[in-house]
Amino acid sequence: MKNLQIPIKKPKIFGWLLNLYGKENTSEINRELPFAALLFTLLSASGVTIYDSWKKLCNVNLLPNFQKEAKEIVRQVEVLGYDPLTVMYKRANKTKSKNYREFLLGYVSSVRSGGSIVNYLKSKLRSIFEVQSASAIRSIERLGTLVEAYAVMLIVTLCSYILFIVFATTSVFEPMKMSGTPGVSTEIVCVLIFFVTPIISIIFMIIAHTERKSNLVNVNQPYYATIIPLIAVSAFIAALYFMPQLAFLTSPDIFPLVTTLCLLAISLPPTVVYMRISKVNNDAENSMPNFLRDVTEARKIGLSPEKSIIHATKRSGYGKFSDTLNLIRSQMEWGVSLRKVFVNIKRKIQTWHVLVNFLILVETIKIGGGSAAALEILTDYSEKQKDVETNKKSLLRPYVILAFIWSVLIALTTTMVAMAVYALTNISLPGATASVPLGVMQLQVNLFSIGIILQCWLSGFFVGKVNEGTFAAGFKYSVMLVITAYVSLLLSQNLLGGMYSAVSR
Repeated sequence: MKNLQIPIKKPKIFGWLLNLYGKENTSEINRELPFAALLFTLLSASGVTIYDSWKKLCNVNLLPNFQKEAKEIVRQVEVLGYDPLTVMYKRANKTKSKNYREFLLGYVSSVRSGGSIVNYLKSKLRSIFEVQSASAIRSIERLGTLVEAYAVMLIVTLCSYILFIVFATTSVFEPMKMSGTPGVSTEIVCVLIFFVTPIISIIFMIIAHTERKSNLVNVNQPYYATIIPLIAVSAFIAALYFMPQLAFLTSPDIFPLVTTLCLLAISLPPTVVYMRISKVNNDAENSMPNFLRDVTEARKIGLSPEKSIIHATKRSGYGKFSDTLNLIRSQMEWGVSLRKVFVNIKRKIQTWHVLVNFLILVETIKIGGGSAAALEILTDYSEKQKDVETNKKSLLRPYVILAFIWSVLIALTTTMVAMAVYALTNISLPGATASVPLGVMQLQVNLFSIGIILQCWLSGFFVGKVNEGTFAAGFKYSVMLVITAYVSLLLSQNLLGGMYSAVSR
């Protein structure tokens, strides 16, 4: 009997994951391409060949995808003996990024035709930044659609809450129960509030993570600041469960406040840490183009690159970024090399754009002497990059306001409908009597209140990712949304407090 070889087909999920990885890699290449092209342009303007520029990229950790690409190109040239142009042509045919492919093919064609490499790189660099600006607008449109879809999800959740409230507080649907239709239990409500809705929010966060990239790198301090508060809150919750003396804190009137305070205790310490980091890095991002402009203008009047940098650091009005510039000036006056200065800058600044611009400035000065023409190119495109980021932030800002709107609406509408339905059923509808006592009704309302507060806390991380590109910013928005939700719940319950008293009589 012959051995039969049955072909094993790979599950489609593996192909989907590979395609997803390919798309993410392409997006990262497109994100790094403007800065890699800028480095190529500046080094070419300083007389450095393209192959030496690739070798230089092998040591640039801030551009990890191009660092990997540079190592592969250098390997094929030095180990396999291929010509650099041939290797670049092959890499162009293999890459999935259209922009990167056009960049490589255009460079190869320019060299082979004998054209000006610097002029081609300048022209291509201008085109790349224009494409990047248009891509940023399209990305914001996709994020806007995602936020709108998230708002629709919250509206559907709100409708579900109201439907469960009607089932739980009246006997209008008693004939359905008598006919065998299952009623609404507390277990179903808990699954909806504490499992289904949070899972949907997490799915939206994952989608937002693929669409929105952060300009901050290695921002781990806010997450570390969460550890101790999280342990303390977990211990407090365990104490509520095991210590009867604290049982009064789980009463329907108090437990929403306890939940709010626990979530605030978790979010406030990382919020303080993140806001300090954000202040320093925002000032650096806003001030970097002005700093480069001062360096360029000082270089034009004949100062050396090092003296131009020292001169630019003396300018005031940089905010928290002035501390970093004072450190740069003191180190350079003591004779510290530019590369060591850059290493120290990386300990102070975590904004990716600022670090890349500093890196390109250092490499331009160390290799090409930092000519005024090269610095002018760097400054121009740093200013354009700032304009793109400023425009992106201004377009994303309205979505923060939308988050507060949906938090208020969910809190107000759910509790007001709950109390109104319960009260009107006992006052105005003779055929529909109350199916639960007032105490059980209050328990249901407070159960929904806890779910609303938790949902607003999770929404803060979604908004933080969409607006600022990092989940660390979500702690700040979670604090504000949780407070907004709790205040809205208090207002709604106080506004219809008379209905409770009417029902109790």
